[in-house]
Amino acid sequence: LQQFSDAGSRKEHVKITSESKPGFLERLSETSGGMLMGLVTFLLSFYLLFTNEGRALRTAKSLDEGLSLVIPLDSIHSVSQQNEGRLVHLAGALSTSKPLFDPSYGLSIQAVKLKRNVEMYQWVEYEESTEYEENGEIKKETKYSYNTEWKSEVVNSRNFDREIGHKNPSAMAVESFTAVSPNVQVGSFVLSKGLVDKIDDFKQLSLSNLEDPHADVTRGGDYFYHSENPRRPEVGDLRVSFFYAGLSGDDPHLGSADKVTVIARQRGDQLVPYHTKSGDVLQILYPGDLSVEEVFQKEHQSNTVKTWALRAAGWLSMFVGISLMTRIFYTLVDWFPVVRELVNIGLKAFALCVATSLSLLTISVGWLFYRPLWALLIGLLSIVPIVVAKSRVPPKKQQ
Repeated sequence: LQQFSDAGSRKEHVKITSESKPGFLERLSETSGGMLMGLVTFLLSFYLLFTNEGRALRTAKSLDEGLSLVIPLDSIHSVSQQNEGRLVHLAGALSTSKPLFDPSYGLSIQAVKLKRNVEMYQWVEYEESTEYEENGEIKKETKYSYNTEWKSEVVNSRNFDREIGHKNPSAMAVESFTAVSPNVQVGSFVLSKGLVDKIDDFKQLSLSNLEDPHADVTRGGDYFYHSENPRRPEVGDLRVSFFYAGLSGDDPHLGSADKVTVIARQRGDQLVPYHTKSGDVLQILYPGDLSVEEVFQKEHQSNTVKTWALRAAGWLSMFVGISLMTRIFYTLVDWFPVVRELVNIGLKAFALCVATSLSLLTISVGWLFYRPLWALLIGLLSIVPIVVAKSRVPPKKQQ
């Protein structure tokens, strides 16, 4: 059954599908599949939590090691053989041997990276679904709506519920790309590929000083349009914008070259990765002129954020895994409305307590070989959720 809310433009339509309500055995079968998925998720959470602790401690020790060994360079314009193979700190302006070009649009810039971003005006499908029960059947009402938008990826209209009237081209006539300078330096030192990869603070390039490159291309604001009328684009029209990262020369419109701070190993006139005794690799780059202490403080903060994000992800995986594995108890009583809700609340509370306890226990085991006292403390904390849960159970009245 389909209903069109706008028969003229057909920008929106509704589809209703129905299926018989699944029986008890069918629901049980689905729950069994969920239990298997839950078991896999549950086991993966242990691996994630345990390895994350080892990674976090290894990174922290590597950063401490780096801070104790790093040597600030007196000059970035001369290469001293005394620092060969050592971890060095330097700050200065970026420089590249030659500008980056996009001959198709008559554009050049002295920068580390130049990105051409191409977008196509396309149909995009949105859907909203609601389910309800009627006459013993489960019905699903899905509303499909279509809108035209600029997208940097080709939207495959073949997957639309209704492609007629909403067909997109299968490819773009102009491709996006990113050009990277082959030789990037700070003073006399050449940056490794890993350091160059860290220069990714892209800014949009103003096109106000450029002419229209071709007769069929029109400049509007900071875009080049492949369109007969950029104000009223049609499906298939293109617009092109440019972004740059790491300005490496003085530009009359963009200002002076960007400054960066680097900590890496000196190998001749190259700055390459430094392998620490703890097993990590140090090759650090930040925008701006930072001291050694500021750089390592930022790295420690980044490590802390990553550690807590992965801890949260591990706990969530464990909670979801336990919830899926215990879902069968809900399925067994799902025809009793009141009992069903009580069981659901109980299962969620159980999953919450067990996931929290096991997560803390796993983290403590991860710390066991590195910091035994902290491991013991976290291990004791792991029993707190169980104690709290037991304390909330009312004691039996004395006879």
